[in-house]
Amino acid sequence: QVQLVESGGGLVQAGGSLRLSCAASGSRFSINVMRWYRQAPGKQRDLVATITSGDSTNYADSVKGRFTISRDNAKNTVYLQMNSLKPEDTAVYFCNAIYYAQNYWGQGTQVTVSS
Repeated sequence: QVQLVESGGGLVQAGGSLRLSCAASGSRFSINVMRWYRQAPGKQRDLVATITSGDSTNYADSVKGRFTISRDNAKNTVYLQMNSLKPEDTAVYFCNAIYYAQNYWGQGTQVTVSS
């Protein structure tokens, strides 16, 4: 059973930065693919960024050039560095991992960007 715990959310002004962390535990082997999603009130949950165990990354068009996903395999932690934040980035951000075909989610962390 994999547990994911996000942290680092908060309130920030437009143009500011936040760094989210997702600590994974309970996996016997390295988790190959980890992702960040976000869900704004009344909207569907959208994929934000993906990173593989080989450090290949992919981003939603809306965050390209502003967000950076990274991972520290020794700490079983994935990060999302968010710069130049906009009010439309306001959402609950969720960490996701697929491990042995099972889908795991963290509890989410709120990010609020004020204009």
